[in-house]
Amino acid sequence: MAQGPHPAPPRTPVSPAVVSAAARPAPSTPTTAAEKVTGAQSIVRSLEEVGAEVVFGIPGGAILPTYDPLMDSTRLRHILVRHEQGGGHAATGYAAATGRVGVCMATSGPGATNLVTPIADANMDSVPLVAITGQVGASLIGTDAFQEADIVGITLPVTKHNFLVTDADEIPRVIAEAFHIAESGRPGPVLVDIAKSAMQAQTTFAWPQEIALPGYHPVTKPHAKQIREAARLLATARRPVLYVGGGVIRARAARQLRALVDASGAPAVTTLMARGALPDTHPQNLGMPGMHGTVAAVAALQKADLVVALGARFDDRVTGQLSSFAPNATVVHADIDPAEIGKNKAVDVPIVGDLAEVLADLLPELEREHGQHGKPDLEAWWRQLDAWRETFPLGYDEPSDGHLAPQHVIQRIGEITGPEATYVAGVGQHQMWAAQFIKYERPNAWLNSGGLGTMGYAVPAAMGAKVGEPDRTVWAIDGDGCFQMTNQELATCAINEIPIKVAVVNNSSLGMVRQWQTLFYESRYSNTDLHTGHGTRRIPDFVKLADAYGCVGLRCETKADVDATIKRALEIDDQPVVVDFTVSRDAMVWPMVAAGVSNDDIQYARGISPAWDRED
Repeated sequence: MAQGPHPAPPRTPVSPAVVSAAARPAPSTPTTAAEKVTGAQSIVRSLEEVGAEVVFGIPGGAILPTYDPLMDSTRLRHILVRHEQGGGHAATGYAAATGRVGVCMATSGPGATNLVTPIADANMDSVPLVAITGQVGASLIGTDAFQEADIVGITLPVTKHNFLVTDADEIPRVIAEAFHIAESGRPGPVLVDIAKSAMQAQTTFAWPQEIALPGYHPVTKPHAKQIREAARLLATARRPVLYVGGGVIRARAARQLRALVDASGAPAVTTLMARGALPDTHPQNLGMPGMHGTVAAVAALQKADLVVALGARFDDRVTGQLSSFAPNATVVHADIDPAEIGKNKAVDVPIVGDLAEVLADLLPELEREHGQHGKPDLEAWWRQLDAWRETFPLGYDEPSDGHLAPQHVIQRIGEITGPEATYVAGVGQHQMWAAQFIKYERPNAWLNSGGLGTMGYAVPAAMGAKVGEPDRTVWAIDGDGCFQMTNQELATCAINEIPIKVAVVNNSSLGMVRQWQTLFYESRYSNTDLHTGHGTRRIPDFVKLADAYGCVGLRCETKADVDATIKRALEIDDQPVVVDFTVSRDAMVWPMVAAGVSNDDIQYARGISPAWDRED
């Protein structure tokens, strides 16, 4: 996470910038003619000037002054959500799909605190987001006034930067800075908390000519010496692996990544957040590493003599037991956030810079090394990797209980819909199956809550993605547990003509929790039965619920009907569609590395582990 506008230690949240009449910089030269407006009008004008297109929000007392001029804007589309959390996730989905800054708005107190989860989610996954919240009047701050909450203090650990605005004159500058901070360097969420008194005050609107943020200078250009050393290592390694993280997608560096992969001849693994950064059909893509990654991807990292990490965090879901991760590998780590380098794993060659520039600089250096020393002999390495791929492919067993295999449902959604669609997942088993069994051929085709693991992400994020790219088909692949946390946004979709498709992978359970109970708690299923699909009761009945929300509801219970049901959902393009797929509750996600154990102990299926020593 790049530092905020004031100096701060790595990963330490920047103190909120409290801007008031007593402490503000000299006004900059405006680019538009100065005019008298209210603070509320200044907020709307500022959003227009910065290029915002859509605001997801819901009004309330403290933010109400802003909603009046918002009604008159011809450049901003406001989408009235049904819950602030939905608005935050919608803005995040919009940003993740388009690469533009997402915007959400809420009132003070409980309205603002309902944004905490999507703000934290955006922070973990480096999504550019600006959250604007109303605050009680400046004279009431700190008095425990009605619907007052210290949202700046609450969100300080989970934002890239915070602002508290009590002076209307500061609104244009603060909003300009907020957008700049959100999208520059390592992207992330910025909170702008504005006192109601500032919204009601008279001010002179003047858009800043330039943004001056002393102490905030994200490094984008990598150091040439480090690039040369990385190229030398990649040109001479016998068992290299490119460990590709979500930073490649945020940097819009997929094209540069493809060029490096082709030139190096090295295998690549794409993390949960990087699915689509390199096409799955590329022969050098080993798939996803980590807890539920492919055996080939996990094994490649464990047996590598060189790991080149590109925009990845070495998080626990990828490394497993950190002390045993890639034990014999030299590590090159490139990231725009210097705080990530060496945070979890010791690094031999640190490279700080924007991934697009890092990769662009690395390619000619690698080609120079090849020209001087020849290309490395990776034939033996690829024989081993291909053997793992052939011996341990992704697969699944047909359920014995007569219900659908969830893997088959998700795989057919991807195959029938195609790679140009956008797929948005909730969190849990269905998320892992969607990451495994759908082929991703382009960046931003796969959206999910990776770092925070937020149940309830899928439906509102899919809504935001569809708003941002209305010509793409957007599937929300959700579990019956996740779906019930934010499905009220189906009303938002129906009223605003946002025709997303929702596949509810309904195993009538909190599936991933149930899987862990099966494996680690002697099949004692404490509080994981949701009663949504198996047996005689469906509480709720998702088809009836869809109808009540103005959507088309479909149900599929047999394998023979899967394709026809998916095709029927795709034919409907003027309403949201919800498909209830009744799947087996006993299906599990494999492969699996249990939490806290070494990746060497990966299980291909229950009780089946690769014999590494015999395969080395």
